[in-house]
Amino acid sequence: MSALRELYQEVILDHGKSPRNFGKPEGSNADAHGHNPLCGDTVTIHLKMDGDVIEDIGFEGRGCAISVASASMMTEILKGKTRAEAEDMFSRFHALVAPDASACEPGFDAPDLDKLVVLAGVREFPMRVKCATLAWHTFKAAA
Repeated sequence: MSALRELYQEVILDHGKSPRNFGKPEGSNADAHGHNPLCGDTVTIHLKMDGDVIEDIGFEGRGCAISVASASMMTEILKGKTRAEAEDMFSRFHALVAPDASACEPGFDAPDLDKLVVLAGVREFPMRVKCATLAWHTFKAAA
């Protein structure tokens, strides 16, 4: 189990230090700003929507490794998805990281969603759940 936890930490640190899709995509046509006043994390999500499809997505901001890693992984996963698919992923991700024990088995059935399991450990630290979900809530506001 410790080897798995160490791998998860490495993935979070990698995305935190070298975030994917950092910046505003050219031609973005929707955005929203999010802020976590408890820790100071901030994020702006930029979307380039083509009808109902997320053609491109990027983010800007600053925050802890969990916040940045979550935003980075989210942008990788949501690119090319429809709004409905993104909403479903948001719900499943929120269930994964929620401190409520009944939400610990989200039933992921897609490879994209399996990648988010690295953030499941935040459920043990309720104050960090907001760090992991900030980008997702901000995405919802932009979409």
